[in-house]
Amino acid sequence: MPTFFNKYHPVRKIFFFLGEGVLIFSSVLGILIVFSSWDSFLVTPSEYTLRSMTVTLVFQLSLYFYDLYDLRKPGTTTDTFIRMMQAFGVGCIVLALLYTLFPSIIISTFIFWACYLIICASLLAWRSLYYLVLEKKLFASEILIVGMGEMAEKIATEIKNNRESGFVIAALVGSGPPTFDHADIPVLANLAEMNNEPRLSSVERIVVALDDRRGTMPIAELLHNKLRGLLIEDGISFYEAITGKILVEKVNPAWLIFSEGFDCGRMTYLIKRLLDLSLAVVGLCLSLPITLITAILIKLESPGPIFYRQERVGERGKVFSIIKFRSMRQDAEKNGAVWAKKNDSRVTRVGGFIRKVRIDEIPQMWNVIRGQMSFVGPRPERPVFVEQLVEKLPYYSLRHAAKPGITGWAQVCYPYGASEEDALRKLEYDLYYIKHQSIFIDLLIIFRTIKTVLFQKGSR
Repeated sequence: MPTFFNKYHPVRKIFFFLGEGVLIFSSVLGILIVFSSWDSFLVTPSEYTLRSMTVTLVFQLSLYFYDLYDLRKPGTTTDTFIRMMQAFGVGCIVLALLYTLFPSIIISTFIFWACYLIICASLLAWRSLYYLVLEKKLFASEILIVGMGEMAEKIATEIKNNRESGFVIAALVGSGPPTFDHADIPVLANLAEMNNEPRLSSVERIVVALDDRRGTMPIAELLHNKLRGLLIEDGISFYEAITGKILVEKVNPAWLIFSEGFDCGRMTYLIKRLLDLSLAVVGLCLSLPITLITAILIKLESPGPIFYRQERVGERGKVFSIIKFRSMRQDAEKNGAVWAKKNDSRVTRVGGFIRKVRIDEIPQMWNVIRGQMSFVGPRPERPVFVEQLVEKLPYYSLRHAAKPGITGWAQVCYPYGASEEDALRKLEYDLYYIKHQSIFIDLLIIFRTIKTVLFQKGSR
């Protein structure tokens, strides 16, 4: 868990999130104290704190669900303001419901709107400052990339497109011409030239991103710089840290064998199983009304069974029958198994809706209770497709080292896809999850899945 948390969430990103929380909390608490009295606050500090914390949590959740914490490509101040108003509008509705249920945390109308104005002003200023930091690449760590090929290109592209990576490329190192546009990045013939470039004195890390290391690895220079205190990092590991996925096409067996991770641990496995059982039982009970309505609608719209069973490959390659609400016509696969498509004509009207809101996944909680699936894990694929993908994609069979899930890291990070190329991209995320699986990342995935369902993203 610590490795995942530190790498996937840079320190300044955590600082930004916590800083915004402090601004909201202090704005509400300050206004409450100003419009009452300091003596009153000293008598009942817990009431003031609870009211301030409630507004903070609701508003930050609203900002999250409106993608206002995804700052890889910061928008304009106007765009930020509009989306913030939309998020806070939803937040106000949620707070109204909470105030109805818990009258003791109510903030008077006048004080609330005073808090609202202060929060909006302080958050706009805070975000404008943070956007400036990202735009000017302030406090970014300078790195040197050894390599001029495909791996170096992928790393350079990620750093360029993701302003929150916290890195800036000071120079590339290589003798041959690069395979990508590097107009804004200086090129050194070898690592020894670093000593002749005063502007590179601030470089703290060297990333070795050679596509082929045989006879090209500058071992002596790397050792020299390591002894100087620079961090030497493998390109695949660095790419994994800044993207949340593993570069499958460049990974070799030795990296997988000696890499840290890929060990869930007995205690984590036990806690995960207990959580799965608890969530599945509670989920089936709470979703019973939805289940009954869905069953009736499916039966009324088209002939055929309510539930749909299909063979999938699970943990350790064991085949099991997955249970879903039927969302396609009964004769959808009369010509054999095919990949799902966007706007698939085989999907019924009811099926299209229950897919968008993921209602069709509800029966899979029975698979969870039976131990065939987990709530979080790589999505199980059909045997016919697994046979094809194992032959074409490297390390595809490693997906079966973990129990398949109703949702997964690939599902919340990558758009819905139905091709071999999409399968490769999802494999990169699945292997990352298997390497770093923990209760923390499971809870994060479940939280992001809720967001995906509410905004109807990624389903088909």
